[in-house]
Amino acid sequence: MAQGFQLEGKIHLINEVQTFPSGFSKREFVVETIDGQYPQMVKFEAVKEKTAFLDGLNTGDQVNVHFDIRGNEYQGKYYVNLNCWKLDRVGAGQAPPAAGGGEQPYPMEAPAGFDESQEDIPF
Repeated sequence: MAQGFQLEGKIHLINEVQTFPSGFSKREFVVETIDGQYPQMVKFEAVKEKTAFLDGLNTGDQVNVHFDIRGNEYQGKYYVNLNCWKLDRVGAGQAPPAAGGGEQPYPMEAPAGFDESQEDIPF
């Protein structure tokens, strides 16, 4: 059913993590890519523990976003989200910026035993 997609570009914007009363969290980010003559600004979201994918990245960093297209209906309106499930920094010799603590190296993938079918959200 779900098909994975990829898009390469540079980080244009990284928003703060949003946490909702239900405990659900998401983080939106925008990647700029060149499509013909005009740049395209494409908004993605990372949900739950995947919000950490953006830690250590900055505006202007080249990335390859792996994502699924999610669509739903809520009160007669239809929504489409580009759901990031993997994020690679582009450039062979580049390491993520040094930071204190146990940051995960890039690329970061879902943890073993993660069941993506439980990712359905009601909005």
